This record gives sequence, structure tokens and C-alpha cells, in this order.
Amino acid sequence: MPVSIDVAVRLLDPDLPAPSYAHPGDAGADLRARTDVVLAPGERATVPTGVAIALPEGWAAFVHPRSGLAARHGLTIVNAPGTVDAGYRGEIMVTLLNTDAHAPVRLARGDRIAQLVLQQVAQARFVPVDELPTSARGDGGFGSTGGWTPPAGTEGGPR
Repeated sequence: MPVSIDVAVRLLDPDLPAPSYAHPGDAGADLRARTDVVLAPGERATVPTGVAIALPEGWAAFVHPRSGLAARHGLTIVNAPGTVDAGYRGEIMVTLLNTDAHAPVRLARGDRIAQLVLQQVAQARFVPVDELPTSARGDGGFGSTGGWTPPAGTEGGPR
């Protein structure tokens, strides 16, 4: 059975609904555009959702792209997933990017533009050590599990 929590939501636009799940068992609650927006090919824009939330301590919300918009229009989120920390009380904004090389993307006020996934999070204590314990992967970096070979001098790829 999934964990359920109460999340206070402030609707900054009373004509738009609160985030909601389209189907029982969905992980992501829909966020909607508070304004109309047209994104030319390659263009990005930060779109307000009309929603501010208060998460309990130990929780975070992550803003994910909608798969249908990505598949049909090449629309994605620049910093996916965007993180909403428990202490943030401002409007949730979504920075969308039109990756289609030829067609603009038109979004109307009220269109579903992203989904909000809530997760319990831990806060780490970072403890400096001289050496890390060994692991099967070791210090293999970006792409190391897929046969990618880093360029000379990069020792495992970007960090």
C-alpha cells in the first residue's frame, strides 16, 4: 500500500485545479500552465503553474516531463527533474524546452505541462575519509557500464 501524506497547496489562480492524479496508482500529479505559451523550435520558457505547496520535512517533490508531450511534440523540461524542497513556499515554475527542430509547441492556459512526484528523502552527513570502500564498479565514470571509453586524459569521464 502506498504511503499517503497531506500536502498543503495554495492555488495562486483560483480558476486552475490543484495538482491531481489522472488514474489511481499514478506516481505523478499533473501540473498545469497558468499562462499561454508558444515555444519556437529550440526555444525554452519558464512557465508558472499557479501552485505553491508546503511539504513536510523529510519530503521533496520532483517535477518530471510528461511522456505524451515529449513523444508528440519533443517537449521536455530543461532541469528534469526539477526539485521542490520542503522549505520552498513559492510558485512551482517549469522550464520547458521545445526540442523539435521544425515545429513550434503551443500550450494553452490550463494544459497539463508536467507531473509532480513526491518522495521521502534522507539528509546525509558527509564524512570525509582518506579512501572509499571498494565496489564492483569502482571509479568508472560516465558511460562506464555501457562500454563507452573516455577520451584520453579524462580518467573515467566527467565528474
